Amino acid sequence: MALGRSRVASYAATVRRVLALERARGMRPRIRGSEERLVFVVGSPRSGTTFLARSIGSVDGFADLTEVTPLKAEIPALVRLPEADAAVRIRTILQRVRALAGVRGVRCVEQTPETAFVLAAALRAYPEARGLHVVRDGRDVVCSLLERGWLSASRQGADDARLPYGADARFWVDPARRAEFEAASDVTRAAWAWHEYVTAALAVQDRVLTVQYESLPEAAPLIAEHLGVEAGEIGRQLAAFDESSIGRHRRDLTPEQLDEVWNVAGPLLRELGYDVQP
Repeated sequence: MALGRSRVASYAATVRRVLALERARGMRPRIRGSEERLVFVVGSPRSGTTFLARSIGSVDGFADLTEVTPLKAEIPALVRLPEADAAVRIRTILQRVRALAGVRGVRCVEQTPETAFVLAAALRAYPEARGLHVVRDGRDVVCSLLERGWLSASRQGADDARLPYGADARFWVDPARRAEFEAASDVTRAAWAWHEYVTAALAVQDRVLTVQYESLPEAAPLIAEHLGVEAGEIGRQLAAFDESSIGRHRRDLTPEQLDEVWNVAGPLLRELGYDVQP
C-alpha cells in the first residue's frame, strides 16, 4: 500500500493551522514530553469522541490531532493485515503526520473513530500509549447518525478520507451479510454501525479505559489516572459537557424505530447498562 504523500501533507497543514489558532487564542505553551505516550480516543461515530479528544488536547502537554484522515483512509486495508504489520503501518503514518505538523514533542491525541477496528495494532505501535473508549447510548447515537445521514440510502458523496457515504456495506460488515446490510433501513444500518464499533473497541482491554458519554465529567479522575496526569485540568475541560442530547431517542425515534434498534443492538445495550427497552 502506498501512503498518499499529498494527503498526509494536506492533513498536516490543517493540524498546523489548528495549533496556530490555539496559540493565537492565548493557550498556554505546551510542555514537551515523551512523544511515545499517545492517546487513542475511539468509539462509535457521534459518541463524544471529538469532545473528549478536544478536552484532553487542551491540557498542557497534549495536542489534539483531530481525525487523522491519512490513517482513516487506510483502515479498511489495515484491518486485513496481521496485527504486527498493521502496527508498523500505523506508526509510519502517524510519525509522518506528526513530523510534518510539528507536534512530535507532545502527547498527541488521535480521535479517528475507525481506529477502534485496529486499536490493538495502534497500541502495539506505541507501547506507552493509552486508549480511551467512549460509549454512548446506542439509541441516541442512531438519532445523531440519522440526522447526519452518513448511512442513509439517499446520501451521496464521501467523507474527508474519501470513504463513501450511503447504504453500501462498509469494511466492518461481515461479507456474508453485505446484501442484508444494504437492504436494511437507515435505522437498522445506524444501529448496526454502533454495535460493530463498540464491539471492536471492547475487544481490546489492555491499556484501554472505557467511559460512558453520559457521565464524562464525573469520569475525569479515572481518565486522569489512566493517562498519568493531574485531574484538575481535565476536569475543567470536561465541565463544558452539554447533556442536552442525552435521551434524545425518547423524542426523536418512533416506537417502531426503537424496536429496530433493539433488535440489532439490544443485548449489547443491556450489557452496557442501557437496559430500558423502549
